[in-house]
Amino acid sequence: MTAAQTPEQPDILCIGSVLWDIIGRAPSHMRQGSDVPGRISRLPGGVAWNIAMTLARFGVRPATLTAIGQDVEGDELMTACTEMGAIMDYVYRSADLPTDTYMAVEGKNGLIAAIADAHSLEAAGDKILTPLEDGTLGSEAAPYSGLIALDGNLTQRLLDQIARSPLFSSADLRVAPASPGKAERLMPFLMHSRAVLYVNLEEAGYLCKTEFTSSKEAAAALLERGAARALVTDGGNDASDGTADGVITQHPPAVLVTRVTGAGDTFMAAHIVAESQNCSREDALNRALTAAAKYVSGEHAT
Repeated sequence: MTAAQTPEQPDILCIGSVLWDIIGRAPSHMRQGSDVPGRISRLPGGVAWNIAMTLARFGVRPATLTAIGQDVEGDELMTACTEMGAIMDYVYRSADLPTDTYMAVEGKNGLIAAIADAHSLEAAGDKILTPLEDGTLGSEAAPYSGLIALDGNLTQRLLDQIARSPLFSSADLRVAPASPGKAERLMPFLMHSRAVLYVNLEEAGYLCKTEFTSSKEAAAALLERGAARALVTDGGNDASDGTADGVITQHPPAVLVTRVTGAGDTFMAAHIVAESQNCSREDALNRALTAAAKYVSGEHAT
């Protein structure tokens, strides 16, 4: 982008991890130590990117706030993400940090193991938020007032900072953990008046320090802990949307599962789009569950 060019204005900001996903998939059941034939792919990934990608397929124009290295992998990633419909003008490009990577192995029986190397995003810290404070997208005097999808790959310190920051005081903030192991990082948003939490059953358990047997039970517990709103999924089982007006619960369509990585991000993106189109809570939940079901069956979630 030259000095004469003006960055495109996005419909939503996706803040968090944008990296390379390296996914190995096998058509057979797997266990620890399995060595089986399959396919290995490399695609743009990360929680923030998976949300942005689904938003783009729905016709929404997302921009990412993330850290991407100035290495070959980073240049390739920037090009790939731009070609897939995201605004990458606001990305923090680091000269001394490598581009992050996520690696997962999936079998017919689901996710077997995964490793997320998001160290560069964590090291970049609040540098990725510069466009929200220097007037490019917003400032402390005139905070960004649009939709923001925030993922939990950020450090605990930065998430705490965001939960308290006036830069986010006017935003419609949608928050999701990067994984069950990082769910507790979202504790500051349990008491945030503008935050909507998107979690699965296990993640809800981490936040509430207990185990749940249903999404309805988990959503109600998150509300009791102070959440303004919580959406809880449970794989192929029911999902619930909890607000001060009550908890609604629905079941997803039954489909043949061919992939699982990114399903929760697809659910979140589809729900955001539905609500931006003024759908009711019931219709928005139904559309999100349908999109996630199509995704795990191998179809495009549109």
